[in-house]
Amino acid sequence: MEDKYDLTVVGGGITGLASAYIAAKSGKKVRVLEGSKTFGGLLNTFEIGGSRLEFYYHHFFTHDAEINWLIKELGIADKLFFKQTLMGVYRKGKIYDFNSPLDLFKFKPIKFIDKFKFGLSSLYLGKMANWEQYENTPAIDWFYKNAGTTSTDALWKPMHDIKFGPYAKEVPLAWMVGRLKQRFSSRKSGEEQLGYIEGSLQVLLDALLAKLKELGVQLFSETKVESLMVENNTLKGLKTNKRELQVGKTLFTIPTIYLKELTKPVSEKLTEELNNIEYFGAVCFILEMKKPLSEIYWLNVADEGFPFGGVIEQTNFIPKEKYNGKYIAYLSRYFAHSEAIATMSNEEIKQLMVKPLKKIYPNFSEDDLLNVHIFKTMTAATVCDLNFSKKIPNCKTEIEGMYLASMPHIYPDERSTNNSIRLAAEANKVMGVDASFVPYGQSMSGKIGFN
Repeated sequence: MEDKYDLTVVGGGITGLASAYIAAKSGKKVRVLEGSKTFGGLLNTFEIGGSRLEFYYHHFFTHDAEINWLIKELGIADKLFFKQTLMGVYRKGKIYDFNSPLDLFKFKPIKFIDKFKFGLSSLYLGKMANWEQYENTPAIDWFYKNAGTTSTDALWKPMHDIKFGPYAKEVPLAWMVGRLKQRFSSRKSGEEQLGYIEGSLQVLLDALLAKLKELGVQLFSETKVESLMVENNTLKGLKTNKRELQVGKTLFTIPTIYLKELTKPVSEKLTEELNNIEYFGAVCFILEMKKPLSEIYWLNVADEGFPFGGVIEQTNFIPKEKYNGKYIAYLSRYFAHSEAIATMSNEEIKQLMVKPLKKIYPNFSEDDLLNVHIFKTMTAATVCDLNFSKKIPNCKTEIEGMYLASMPHIYPDERSTNNSIRLAAEANKVMGVDASFVPYGQSMSGKIGFN
């Protein structure tokens, strides 16, 4: 590990691995340092029903040019497929289909005139709005003014409350522009097609790791960076739990809340910048069942009092036969680090999650449960509050040779595998590496901090 490398990547999640792939494809000598036993980060999977499943649900969109490019590069395009799925909303004790304008007009919790306001305001944000104009505009305030009171009370406010918790009133409309542009772009003739890889994202991860090795990239797991060795404002080396390493250009893709602990002794300015960025955690509670809950793939829970904001039935997307006939569903919950669920044990989370299901699905019985699986991360997404773009650090830091590319740089878009690849390409450009072969899709990521 003492050999000279053109690039050292710290963090073996998808951003780090994609960065290493782009650099190696451009002829650079690269190594990747990952602190845990496995590479992949939020792409990691576990065995279930004779197959693999992601800890945290994943899917792709038809317009995701970057992930489609990488899949072809890895020779697994035959594993990629797109499929129409069903979406629903649970409100006032009832499940409503929510897939078309007709479904909107059947949605009783919204008054007739507000249905037009909801549709027109969503269309404006998803198709015409410039996100930069709305960085200082709280999304909820804008929705009450432009989308109608009943539609905001029935949909936007409860979904903001469960996802953003204490930060719900601070989410800028700019973030919603990014979110809605993503969803509108995935629709053709009003129907949304979502993509997945046959065999799970483990197929993508395995193929990427194999290709990296083929390109000569050195992959080091269980290698945690403990401190930065800086001389004359230049990053000279990294002290890891195994040994000290000499480095040249180094790209950090780890969450900024961990990176700031490394920068404290070497840069007060950079540490202060990173300290301004907060993260949401997330819990995915996975049910393994004898029977399905419904026919809906994605159900938004818009009633108060539930410990989860979404029910994602994997086997309404991927056939149950792929999991030996078992039905699988995710219960998803974002949380602020200050919320009680952040420190709950798995048993406490199970008690919290299972009982409320009966309210939504009267036919559900705990006797139908075969198993549950619980995964928690403290760094699922950044807290994007008002004027968040001013908090995003530059990819090229004030320390010579030190570069950053991580979740804050995805703003104003939503975090995704595709957007992580976009960040990887932009970071390589800043470091002087050719990334022109990575196609541009409709991603809004990587627009801030890469000049």
